[in-house]
Amino acid sequence: MKVAIVHDWLVNYGGAERVVEAMLSLYPDADIYTLVYDEKKMGRIFPKEKVRTSFVQKIPGSTKIYTKLLTLMPKAFESFDFSGYDLVLCSSSSCAKGVITPPSVPHIAYIHSPMRYAWDQFFEYRKRSGSLTRLFMDRWMMGIRLWDFVSSQRIDSIIANSSYIARRIKKYWNLDSKVIFPPVDTQRLRPNGKPSEDFFVVFSRFVPYKRIDLAIRACGETGKKLVVIGGGSQEKELREIASLYKGADITFTGRIKDDEVMDYLQRCRALIFCAEEDFGIIPVEAQACGRPVIAFGKGGALETVVDGKTGVFFGHQSADALMIAMEKFEELERNGAFVPEKIVEHAKSFSTERFCAQLREHIEGILSEKEKC
Repeated sequence: MKVAIVHDWLVNYGGAERVVEAMLSLYPDADIYTLVYDEKKMGRIFPKEKVRTSFVQKIPGSTKIYTKLLTLMPKAFESFDFSGYDLVLCSSSSCAKGVITPPSVPHIAYIHSPMRYAWDQFFEYRKRSGSLTRLFMDRWMMGIRLWDFVSSQRIDSIIANSSYIARRIKKYWNLDSKVIFPPVDTQRLRPNGKPSEDFFVVFSRFVPYKRIDLAIRACGETGKKLVVIGGGSQEKELREIASLYKGADITFTGRIKDDEVMDYLQRCRALIFCAEEDFGIIPVEAQACGRPVIAFGKGGALETVVDGKTGVFFGHQSADALMIAMEKFEELERNGAFVPEKIVEHAKSFSTERFCAQLREHIEGILSEKEKC
């Protein structure tokens, strides 16, 4: 069976790229189609000879400015020819799911999210954009929304990465979907078998919607030790917020290697997770290390964290709400509510092996139905 895997872009390795990697483990001979490809960053995982890029790749600096080329993306993905394939698998949070396949070729799309900047987060993105970007958003976004809806209707089977995303798919595309949680490398992540140390961790890209500022403010106000892992456009602002709390023990590590991240997750009291995420792999990674999570109680975290057993929730994105949740966490911690072995067992239900088995079963079901037609 000849298989094509389609992904939005291959320029950085993250949760969505892990899905593509898992798909490739099921179909090692598959070809990969994508908007743009950075061989230096991604060549080790996705070899150049397997990757087919769009015409956008030829634009100078495309691997750095691709997010600004939204109006070209529909045409780019619709230009791919899949007439020689037996199956097309898409991994999409933008335009990849808009490919055109022949009637005889099943198109199964794994949706990380309907296009955020076109739908529910449009006003947030617009507010953070410059005047020129806002002008283009106002002019082009209605057309992008129409294309996004129309192109969703030609998918044969949709998989959502969480029930939260399944509800958004239903709202914006009026389509049903099957939920299969994304893969988490629970084999690599493990506890160190030692008691936790007296510090909290926040680990994320430094972008506004991650709300890392809440963790910094909450720990600054209460005098809790915090380790901030990651980097990004908001780094200067976050460091300035931390500097307001004189004497506070807040450490920025910058971007560090996976083994170093695991070491911090293994030793911390808990991970603080302040974002409203579609799924959120990092809370599962912390739980795979046997540590609980203090999470904003909205989005995918509600499906990965068990309140009172593997973590606690706070109901509002505010430092005050987070501080109250930290007090609740400490009370539960004193009473022995968080058992590392049980936390790890819960995390294993999100393993890569589980993802591959569920995806394979779903694909085989779709192919079986096709044979009956």
